[in-house]
Parts: sequence; C-alpha cells; structure tokens
Amino acid sequence: MYGCQGPVVLGRLARMTTHRATKPTATPSQPVERVLMAGLILAVLAGVGWIVGMIYTVMGW
Repeated sequence: MYGCQGPVVLGRLARMTTHRATKPTATPSQPVERVLMAGLILAVLAGVGWIVGMIYTVMGW
C-alpha cells in the first residue's frame, strides 16, 4: 500500500534548487557602510557616556 507510489510530498520537498546568488563583496570604502559604522560608534559612545553619568549620579547621592 505504501510502496506503490512512494511519498509524493517528501519527493517534492527533496527536489530543492542548489543555486545560490553570489554575495556582494562588502568593502569598508562604501559610503553607506562608513555612515553606518560611524552611527554605531556614536551610539556606543553615547551609551557608555550615559552609563558613566548614571554611575556618577548614584555615587553623588
């Protein structure tokens, strides 16, 4: 009963394509990445400054 036609749904899932699109090479010289890195660095510096300010405030109490 199971051996006549085989698993139809599993057969469709097994036939997947193996083609993958090439990934673009990301270089730091791209302007978008420079702006993104600058924004991330500024965000980290702002976060560290906020933490230091909170510690200073709590120590002052």
